[in-house]
Amino acid sequence: MQKRGGGLSAHRLTVDQGSLRVGDAVRLSVDHARRAAIRANHSATHLLHEALRRALGDHVAQRGSLNAPDRLRFDFSHGLAMTADEIARIEAEVNAHIRENAPVETRIMAPDDARSLGAAALFGEKYGDEVRVVSMGRAPGSGKGARGDTYSIELCGGTHVRRTGDIGLFVTVGESASSAGVRRIEALTGAAAFDHLSTQQTRLAQVAAELKSRPDEAVERVRVLLQERRALTAELAQLRRDLAMAGGGGTGVAAHEVGGVQFLAEVLSGVSGKDLPPLIDEMKARLGSGAILLIADADGKAAVAAGVTADLTGRVSAVDLVRAAVPHLGGKGGGGRADLAQGGGRDVANAQAAIAAAEQVLSEQSR
Repeated sequence: MQKRGGGLSAHRLTVDQGSLRVGDAVRLSVDHARRAAIRANHSATHLLHEALRRALGDHVAQRGSLNAPDRLRFDFSHGLAMTADEIARIEAEVNAHIRENAPVETRIMAPDDARSLGAAALFGEKYGDEVRVVSMGRAPGSGKGARGDTYSIELCGGTHVRRTGDIGLFVTVGESASSAGVRRIEALTGAAAFDHLSTQQTRLAQVAAELKSRPDEAVERVRVLLQERRALTAELAQLRRDLAMAGGGGTGVAAHEVGGVQFLAEVLSGVSGKDLPPLIDEMKARLGSGAILLIADADGKAAVAAGVTADLTGRVSAVDLVRAAVPHLGGKGGGGRADLAQGGGRDVANAQAAIAAAEQVLSEQSR
């Protein structure tokens, strides 16, 4: 249904059975379950708007919203991502007003009278001689000021619950950027919110069962496991570097002179791309003066890194060595600094050609 000129209500419909002719009498009925869900989401949006304004500041203003039967979405002016504590505090405040079960009141009045009450209006919206004012909730504090003891007052022509308790429950499920300077909150109410929490509780119980712990111990158990994993990953990376430095992970070649510069180039297996920079640093320390090119064979893909000792960076650039090698590995570009650069490719099969290309650049630059 859409409002047309002259106060006409126009209904757009699809005929599923039979036919419809001009002059036919029809009976219209509201899908009450759907309408009740939309009411709950719409009224929760008003409470959310006020909670955001009180928590984040008066700069918060509506920049868009969706009140669907299954969810609500609210866009508002704010320049920073909300923290978990801010989201939790706002969620708790909205639910407190839901439990309050305060009446939701609607009044028709002149726009100036509505604004004198402190009613929030949409930026850029045009209003006629009369507006509909929706009020809900009781504000904490002394009750002084234009709003008195009312929590939320907004100009709104939409459908709402009769009491805030009809919303049932409010749960946020997402916070993200909508556009520059605008954040978006997605949330659920009523049965949808309950179903979401029930699903989350079931998932937590499943995680706890896998961890062989109680649900209230699951977070700490995961934290301990992640710490152990990080320690093991660091230990494994160091073992791989030690193996590579000992020659067991590569060809075992020694450095040779190119244009008066010591050059060490190796193809390493069992080493990841992120292991190459620390290996480069260790090899530079051993060489004392020279250039290094390392190519890692990681599951058939290639990672390459080059390093140049500080005394040679005025003559030789690690970036140029990498960019010479990368095309032979099926990659493009590569970058970094004169003393350390990295790149990658799709195929390690032409590693020797990549080394030869880097060696050619080194020969030209070191003259």
